[in-house]
Amino acid sequence: MKGIELSVFIITDGNSYKLLPEAKDYKRIGAGDTGLNTGGMGAVSPVPFADVAFMEKVRTTIINPTMSGLKSEGIEYKGFIFFGLINVKGDPFVIEYNARLGDPESEAIIPRIKSDLFDLLEGVANGDLDKRIIEIDDRYCAAVMLASGGYPGHYEKGFEIRGSGRTNDCILFHAGTKIADGKLVTSGGRVLAVSAFGKTLKDALEGSYRNAGLVEFRNIYYRTDIGFDL
Repeated sequence: MKGIELSVFIITDGNSYKLLPEAKDYKRIGAGDTGLNTGGMGAVSPVPFADVAFMEKVRTTIINPTMSGLKSEGIEYKGFIFFGLINVKGDPFVIEYNARLGDPESEAIIPRIKSDLFDLLEGVANGDLDKRIIEIDDRYCAAVMLASGGYPGHYEKGFEIRGSGRTNDCILFHAGTKIADGKLVTSGGRVLAVSAFGKTLKDALEGSYRNAGLVEFRNIYYRTDIGFDL
């Protein structure tokens, strides 16, 4: 299958479901989607080509049949379902399912959920998700992952992270960090995700990259072309 991939998410109590914001992530370490696969180097939400007509196809040809299939097999699944999809000439096809949210897709979609995420989780636990309200921010959100140089191969850690306090109008999601001797230091391959909003995709990316440039640690690396294919 040839096309552009995207990730679609729902939360379900086993009967009803709520559609969460969709996202597109970037797994390759190098610019232009080159090099080794990683856990994810960035993500954007919403996905420009996933318009109302496309998402209706996703609902009717993928999500609803999946829910019906679970019920017909007697599986009462509660939680998140991640649909790894590909857009082939305007039609969505399934590449994979995951029983979780994605990373770094989460760092682009969770900020866009304006209503209380806990309320949705409670609806799953209580089996009354259909009565809960989900409200989505219509702005774009872009997440850029700051990684340790050498990742996903060999990398060093334990380097002090500076500049996080200078960031503004963004959310820093900590991944591979820890406190050592009272200092914030690197402790993994993917260190921090920098998420920012914008009225346009370009604005969101500019906000993420502006703040990414304020954070410093030895051998810092991040892709500079997130969203390039959209």
